[in-house]
Amino acid sequence: MEPATLDYRSAFLLAPIGLVLSAQRQIVDCNERVLSIFGATREQLVGQSFAVMYPSAAEFERTGERIVASLDAQGHYADDRVMRRLGGGELFWCHVTGRALDPAAPHARGIWGFEDLSARRQITADLTPREREIAALLVEGLTSKAVGRRLGVSPRTVDIYRGRLMKKYQAGSTPELIHKLLSA
Repeated sequence: MEPATLDYRSAFLLAPIGLVLSAQRQIVDCNERVLSIFGATREQLVGQSFAVMYPSAAEFERTGERIVASLDAQGHYADDRVMRRLGGGELFWCHVTGRALDPAAPHARGIWGFEDLSARRQITADLTPREREIAALLVEGLTSKAVGRRLGVSPRTVDIYRGRLMKKYQAGSTPELIHKLLSA
């Protein structure tokens, strides 16, 4: 009996994690899991800018800048961020991992994985785009100084936003805020 031929296209389409192939921040192809996560059809995503998956154009732009600044030497990147479902516009937490095929040209071509975190992590407060960015980085365990460097703002600005988040989540300390962000 001859071994079965591995069908890479089927493996891509049926993978248990959302996968996207990109060029210049445009979706070249995606699998069924991405369509499910984002409540979209292939026609709504393939050929479109990743911007359709973000809560706002500003968040799309800032995330693109953050990816360029944060790639490791092999072109890898990962973070948790708030994304937007196309079917209904619901906001949700998503873990995104990716690899730029050429680290010198991060947005030229890439492979991106998406994992819906909404079953474990709900958005319970009405947050501004900047609050969402800062919340995601605080959950990663970054200090105000590190968050400020990543976002191109002062540590004092990060502290102001952290204070707003603590008020919205009724948290008395940063560890309590992080706990509430993770368990909300």
